[in-house]
Amino acid sequence: MSGPADLRALPSVDQMLKAPAASPLVERHGRTVVTDELRTVLGEIRIAVRGGGVLPDEDGILASLVSRLDYRDRSNLRPLFNLTGTVLHTNLGRALLAEEAIAAAIDAMREAAALEFDLDTGKRGERDSHLRELLCELTGAEDATIVNNNAAAVLIALNSVGAGRQALVSRGELIEIGGAFRMPDIMERAGVDLVEVGTTNRTHAKDYIKAIGPETALILKVHTSNYRIEGFTKEVPGAELAAIAHEAGVPLLNDLGSGTLVDLSRYGLGKEPTVREAVAEGADLVTFSGDKLLGGPQAGFIVGRSDLIAEINRNPLKRALRVDKIRIAATAATLKLYRDPDRLASRLPTLRMLSRREPEVRSQAERLAPQVEALLARKGYAVEVCRCASQIGSGALPVDTIPSAGLRITASSGSALEALAASFRSLSRPILGRLRDGALILDLRCLSDDAALLESLSEGTGHAVA
Repeated sequence: MSGPADLRALPSVDQMLKAPAASPLVERHGRTVVTDELRTVLGEIRIAVRGGGVLPDEDGILASLVSRLDYRDRSNLRPLFNLTGTVLHTNLGRALLAEEAIAAAIDAMREAAALEFDLDTGKRGERDSHLRELLCELTGAEDATIVNNNAAAVLIALNSVGAGRQALVSRGELIEIGGAFRMPDIMERAGVDLVEVGTTNRTHAKDYIKAIGPETALILKVHTSNYRIEGFTKEVPGAELAAIAHEAGVPLLNDLGSGTLVDLSRYGLGKEPTVREAVAEGADLVTFSGDKLLGGPQAGFIVGRSDLIAEINRNPLKRALRVDKIRIAATAATLKLYRDPDRLASRLPTLRMLSRREPEVRSQAERLAPQVEALLARKGYAVEVCRCASQIGSGALPVDTIPSAGLRITASSGSALEALAASFRSLSRPILGRLRDGALILDLRCLSDDAALLESLSEGTGHAVA
């Protein structure tokens, strides 16, 4: 029986802190944190011993302390395996950056950089100068600027060009984006008066022409990238809408949303309008995202007429929405990859994952299935290779899917599967799949490291990887 005699053998906080093994813990976490957690550990041991538990030795106490400190220090914002089947998953940070972009961001973080300093003249420079030439080269636009995301790009563009006046928009393009942000709400905050034209499913050129009046400041075209209306539909093409806007003497703002700089059909994906195409059609301003199909960090781009870009840059909102040196450096490095289209798919993670062929992913699934089953079988789970339908995500090509493959994990009950999914989420490097049709599906399209996945699974099952 354990009892008071055992408790007298329990080391004090000071004794434990003087132990050689405690020194690196103090160095990493700080003395205050280690002391607080140690007191908690010793308190829990006292309660356990009084209840009949065995008094652990010093190594056992330190192991409990390390476990608590690691858990306290662990962040939810830690690397994980995205096996959900959605490549650009908004909740998981969207695009993964290319190695070139990561290296550029690290350099910008580590050292001072000429963010707003012109090294040629020795005078104050502009943040946009690091990206303007690249964006104009890749899109064919006269000028370009950048803010912190595409919603901000639309907001400042509308506010700069149309504040206090009207903006015409098709009813079929009054979209809601992630987080319940709606285009009419953004327009209201931008200070423009929304004028709806046409109907939800059909809008004609005559609808815009009829709605144009003295208070019309611009026409807004919104690419419905996160949904699609099919059947009896009609929309006015960008080139025709640009002609209508220019005839009326007002600019056309084309919000492409996800945005892409390359024709995705060359990689076996569905066709999405490119930024260059929108500019060539006559749009005076085009807005698009950086962290979606473009494959870079979060950003909102605005390209178009130089006079309108200058007006946007004079807007006081520009300072509130500006991008820091880290994202500018990573964005510039990402854009430079587009200068070499032949190697783009191998260097840009987003495009590499989207363009993986189904046989390649299936081969990976067949290779992993027996190893994963060996780790999970002892807990009553069965594993088999299955077909999957991956999605691009973040609103791009919403009804299109990409043939893929993965692992289908089944159990004797739904509660067992939910418990497995929860245990996967609690790992040092969490594994996220999707529960569907009585199984936990792990779509392998985004998996680049088999060994790392098996290592995480072995942590969850308590078995070492063979």
